Amino acid sequence: MSPTEPSGAAHGAQGEPPDGPATLNLRLRVWRQDGPEAPGRFETYEAAGISPDASFLEMLDVLNERLTLDGQEPIVFESDCREGICGTCGLMIDGRAHGPQKGTATCQLHMRQFSDGDLITVEPWRAGAFEVIRDLAVDRTALDEIIAAGGYISVNVGAAPDANLVAVPKEAAECAFDAAACIGCGACVAACPNSAAQLFTAAKVQHLNLLPQGQPERWARTEAMVETMEQFFGSCTNHGECEEACPKEISIDFIAWTNRDYVRAKLKNRKLAGQS
Repeated sequence: MSPTEPSGAAHGAQGEPPDGPATLNLRLRVWRQDGPEAPGRFETYEAAGISPDASFLEMLDVLNERLTLDGQEPIVFESDCREGICGTCGLMIDGRAHGPQKGTATCQLHMRQFSDGDLITVEPWRAGAFEVIRDLAVDRTALDEIIAAGGYISVNVGAAPDANLVAVPKEAAECAFDAAACIGCGACVAACPNSAAQLFTAAKVQHLNLLPQGQPERWARTEAMVETMEQFFGSCTNHGECEEACPKEISIDFIAWTNRDYVRAKLKNRKLAGQS
């Protein structure tokens, strides 16, 4: 260090660590809406002194605590497990589902992905099937309707069999597991220009259709779930935005396989369903 160099220069300006500021001072442009029928508007808030290690939801918690202490209405948003599993935390952050980090749910996004002084725009999912309940919370009941149409195995097979009783090829098991990773957050719908739910539906269809246990109801399941989806959502035109936005990086290959199964389901002779 030269004699003229300030003592704090080796650690950044004003004692900052070399890899960035100790805290972030941010501005948030947040969508506020009092209810489904109420007009919405953006409101800007100051979020000062935010730790870079805080998650995006923890940052919103800090802001809400300050708003409450100031006598203002806190921002409504959804969360549950905060471990990237439950799928309730979806937000549009600077126009991207779940924010700038690929393969990450909102609750897993840390504030170190942003820079001091940033203006961050936060919105709810934008899709016709997702009615805004309040502020950043939306009604995702339409996704539940798709699951209720056939996203399960209803065949009563008695007591639990031994784990290795039904032989499953390793590749099929791993592929089904990839599909089952879908957390139902709705990012694929929010990111799609058509507000299509094909990736969600395909993941829920194929994690059962790929396994032997899912074969007895394969064709009825596919037909019911796809046709229920079409009642609420737009159609897929292969933009690929869904795969890009998915926090679990689920492949659009599942959409192609579900389209194949749907065509076969419409033509299948159900009396011969026991044949491959």
